[in-house]
Amino acid sequence: MKAPSEVSTHLKHIEAHSFLASCRETVDSALDKLVPSGADQPADIHRAIRWSLFAGGKRFRPALVIAVGEAFGASVDDLIKTACALEMIHTYSLVHDDLPSMDNDDLRRGRPTCHVQFNEATAILAGDALQTLAFQTLAEDERLTPATRVRVIGEVARAAGTPRGMVAGQAHDLYLESREVEDADLENIHRLKTGALICAAARTGAIIAGAGEDELEAMTSYGAHLGLLFQITDDLLDVTSNAEDLGKTPGKDVRSGKATYPALYGLESTRERARDAYQNTCSALAPIKKPTALLLSIAEFILERRK
Repeated sequence: MKAPSEVSTHLKHIEAHSFLASCRETVDSALDKLVPSGADQPADIHRAIRWSLFAGGKRFRPALVIAVGEAFGASVDDLIKTACALEMIHTYSLVHDDLPSMDNDDLRRGRPTCHVQFNEATAILAGDALQTLAFQTLAEDERLTPATRVRVIGEVARAAGTPRGMVAGQAHDLYLESREVEDADLENIHRLKTGALICAAARTGAIIAGAGEDELEAMTSYGAHLGLLFQITDDLLDVTSNAEDLGKTPGKDVRSGKATYPALYGLESTRERARDAYQNTCSALAPIKKPTALLLSIAEFILERRK
């Protein structure tokens, strides 16, 4: 028989897993309507977009928009376009990260990467199109007031770009390949490359729901710690998982000389840092007087994920 704490943990995993699965269906349905069909011209670009976008990703960032927004009282209808826009940006970043001039990978989400399936030029254009379509989707979201739309666009742009967003993180990551890396350098890469967009997901969900400034500050802390936790577990999975579970080439970071937590600290110390990040993520929710059980469950799900 399982101990009570084990039963509680198991139920939390079911809660987060069920929520993420439900969000994946909702987001995929909305994305299907927002992106051009594979028959629309230029067909190669649109097929490449769909190849990458509907490859079975976790939809974690859009799910986080919805989880936070619902915790503060927003409806899925109010949140869905922002959720989809973040997934478009995330997918564009994966398409470009996989290019020969970047991380040069041939497997993503369990299938050939976009430039392998099509060609490099098509992959670049597909990524460009996803990024611009994301901002079109935000700008045309008539469920939101003009002021909220502008604020959300600003949040997403900062998180996706530079100097405080995903592009900056990718640039630092490339620069520090095969170089000696300090602890502060590594955390900065992770907070920008992965964490910035995850934090933006939490913040935009709260903003759309009309959260107060103190609540938004707490959600910023939650999103920042959750983003770091996500990337630390990603680093661990790159070392400990296989291609079938991971959906991408395992061990690639080590072979490329990437700055990762296991490379700098070893596996056991990295697992301890993941647990610390998890505790910080949970603590960030303490000031929130809204239902946060699902947000806690999501953090635990990320800590324990195996793919």
